[in-house]
Amino acid sequence: MIVVHAQMIGDQALLHRTEFERLVELARQTEKIEVQMCEDDLPNLSVMGLAEQGGAFDFWKEEGEEVYSLEDGEPV
Repeated sequence: MIVVHAQMIGDQALLHRTEFERLVELARQTEKIEVQMCEDDLPNLSVMGLAEQGGAFDFWKEEGEEVYSLEDGEPV
């Protein structure tokens, strides 16, 4: 038995490349098939990694200035 793990995104399925290749291999055993693949130019995880390594969001780690005090605003 072969178990295929897939994540459903709308009406499309996302599955690991090795599982996809195994399914293609099995399909080719019964008939001739053509696979049309479209790959992202730059996957999301790569973009996130570049942003993290580049320091674009380092300002979130900095301690901000104190713009409010306990005397500001009205008690709730």
